[in-house]
Amino acid sequence: MIKISDLKIGGGAPLFLIAGPCVIESEKLTLAIAKELKKICARVGIGLIFKASFDKANRSSIDSYRGPGLKKGLQILERVKSETGLPILSDIHTPDQAEPAAEVLDVIQIPAFLARQTDLVVAAAKTGKPLNLKKGQFMAPEEMSNVVEKAARAGAKKILVTERGTFFGYHNLVVDFRSFQIMKELGWPVVFDATHSVQRPAGKGKSSGGDREFIPLLARAAVAAGIDGLFMEVHPHPEKTLSDGANSWPLGQVEHLLERLIRISRVGSR
Repeated sequence: MIKISDLKIGGGAPLFLIAGPCVIESEKLTLAIAKELKKICARVGIGLIFKASFDKANRSSIDSYRGPGLKKGLQILERVKSETGLPILSDIHTPDQAEPAAEVLDVIQIPAFLARQTDLVVAAAKTGKPLNLKKGQFMAPEEMSNVVEKAARAGAKKILVTERGTFFGYHNLVVDFRSFQIMKELGWPVVFDATHSVQRPAGKGKSSGGDREFIPLLARAAVAAGIDGLFMEVHPHPEKTLSDGANSWPLGQVEHLLERLIRISRVGSR
């Protein structure tokens, strides 16, 4: 079990949630989503870590919106943290972003595409912040032992390991549910990214597509399989979002889905 802010994670602790928009679109919208998620999670009784990216450096097209950038993005996330009291997670893409990000973030995330970038993982670990290490789409679950070892040797004391689907032919991902048990054997809490797992990378040519309708199915199965936490990108209007709209879950439907998932998790913990 590890503790992030007031959240106890893993080791039999209740299911927790990492959620927020894919990318910061504006300060007003980001804050509104965070406040609504906080209300929802308080009603259903689940712990929340808010997430939003200040930069999406791995967009399909050079013309795609990436976010406000490091400085402005961290200012926005700092305000969200101050006004909501929620722990904050965001991802970094280069080693030099680690230290400034650590001044604001409660959890630093290593993106799936960069899971094997040693300098990035080490720089994040050296900040002393909890890490969320996302399994690369190109990696078998047991290969995450190498990523975890890099982080641990560099000083990381609190680690989350996240499954987000594996490449299955062109423009498609598949979730191997055996990965949850395999990655739990690494000794750290395991999280399931239910929204990126239905993504179709670059499926629209210059942007990614996705199959949002399968998010509840995969999330229910993952909770039944014993994950410690769930990761979801959410937005009030997924069809209008500037990134990952096709695989974002509507904010207005989050509460109903969480209620079902919590019931499943409680049955599984008996």
